[in-house]
Amino acid sequence: MSISSFPDSSVPAHPDLQEAIRRRAEEIYVRNGRVEGRDVENWSQAEHEVMNEIAARARRTAVIVRVDGVQYVGEYRPESAEGYVPGEFGPGIAVPVRFEGDKMFVKRPNGRELETTIVQKIG
Repeated sequence: MSISSFPDSSVPAHPDLQEAIRRRAEEIYVRNGRVEGRDVENWSQAEHEVMNEIAARARRTAVIVRVDGVQYVGEYRPESAEGYVPGEFGPGIAVPVRFEGDKMFVKRPNGRELETTIVQKIG
């Protein structure tokens, strides 16, 4: 889906989003030597950059663990995962897991636990 925040857009823009794009367009204008007449190009580039950043932040990250025939999908926040890198756990490798309410804690190879929130339980 493509979102545009130009005034004639059919998609309504959130004021904070509009302001973030405006600030980024101004940064681009300054960075590129304050060349006049490139407003549309600067705005388009700014819009593209800001939307990509939002999409990257909105990406959901999860691990999938099977325990006693039940598959658990646990989402985690990368910024609080203490350096966890997807792929640390190879497919089919046994890993220690513990549960507390809607939380699933997966023990990593370095001994730390990856805290996740269970978002799906299958089986």
